[in-house]
Amino acid sequence: MLAITSLLPSPSSDHINALIKSLETEFGLTDVQATPEPHLTYQIVEPADLETLKEALHEIAHTTAPFIAHTTGLGMFPGDNPVIHIPVLRSDALNLLHHRILEVAAPLCSRTDKFSAPDLWLPHISLALHDTTPELLGPVMQFLNNQTFNLELEISNLAILQPQGDMFVREVVFEFGQ
Repeated sequence: MLAITSLLPSPSSDHINALIKSLETEFGLTDVQATPEPHLTYQIVEPADLETLKEALHEIAHTTAPFIAHTTGLGMFPGDNPVIHIPVLRSDALNLLHHRILEVAAPLCSRTDKFSAPDLWLPHISLALHDTTPELLGPVMQFLNNQTFNLELEISNLAILQPQGDMFVREVVFEFGQ
């Protein structure tokens, strides 16, 4: 499975990495670091034709101008291993980009992530996942409660992240307008 994402540039990525590092220091949470670059995920896919998918994403990036997305607050997806995240507010620009990605990916992929459907997609930046527990949730949220989560994110690329061992690393990045 591959992830279609936008990598976040500095200073946003620096701020997010500092938050992630503080969760490692305070609570030993490290699994989110399997994807070392902070990002916003649009869809998880199993491409039938990776080269054609890359061409389609390159065309989307080429015809998209960079834009600003905003975050606010702190969120959590419940479960045995709750995901702690920063919600990204949906905007016309973000929804349009997401729609264009889904439109090209669907016919080129044998599998897609159901949570990427337009009515289910909750854009976010993960701070902790997989190694969290319900017992850790309260202390982690209390710790994060004093942080700032109102960020401006420059969305200026599309990237494909692929698994490599225990990591998810960039396969390719397409800068907007190029």
